[in-house]
Amino acid sequence: MLTLGIDTATRVCSVAVCDGNKILGSLEVNVGLTHSEGLVPQLETLLKLARVKKEDLELIAVSRGPGSFTGLRIGMATAEAMAYALNLPLTAVDTLEVIAYNLPVAGVRLTPVLDAQKGNLYVGSYVWDRDHLVETEPVQIVPGKELAARLQEGDQPAILMGECHRVSGTEACDRVTLAPESARLPRGSSVAILGAARYVPGGNLHSYFGMDPFYIRRSEAEELWEKRHPEGR
Repeated sequence: MLTLGIDTATRVCSVAVCDGNKILGSLEVNVGLTHSEGLVPQLETLLKLARVKKEDLELIAVSRGPGSFTGLRIGMATAEAMAYALNLPLTAVDTLEVIAYNLPVAGVRLTPVLDAQKGNLYVGSYVWDRDHLVETEPVQIVPGKELAARLQEGDQPAILMGECHRVSGTEACDRVTLAPESARLPRGSSVAILGAARYVPGGNLHSYFGMDPFYIRRSEAEELWEKRHPEGR
């Protein structure tokens, strides 16, 4: 299935087009552009280089979070608009699962993390069971200064992925390893492959302009508004 994958959950904008598990083209951009500036030109460049016409796409998959509130909105709105314009099915996958999918290593606990603001982290937990990536715990919000000690006490060695630099104390933990830099952040190709694998015609699809990001917590803007307008709660 010819699938376009989009991830804008972090500072990196990553897009890819895949045919099943085969990556036809992939672009990651991390040069300080906002996703609102870079995403559409990046998609156009990707499809041109991969020699894929928009009309030939069969599915659009997008990363739904957790992650940057603004980034997620941009990526999901773009995916929704493209799916609507091209009359394509649309599906979404969890960002932390997308990160874990980058590293098919058995016998370890894959622990992707992303910034949740105020010193906290979004934390996922996954293991590989043969060819399947399995979530072992629901996504949590954990203080960054506590995570390394928790992983050190776990029943399996852990590989830390995602925004590893936000976790303190890893150098003192012999059961915690940092993933290679190239595998740490979400990839559009993983979004596309996971999205296509989960796709069931008429089943797990999202309606156009009706997807909900996986935020876990409210944005700072929403929290500030509630403080200023307590009567609106």
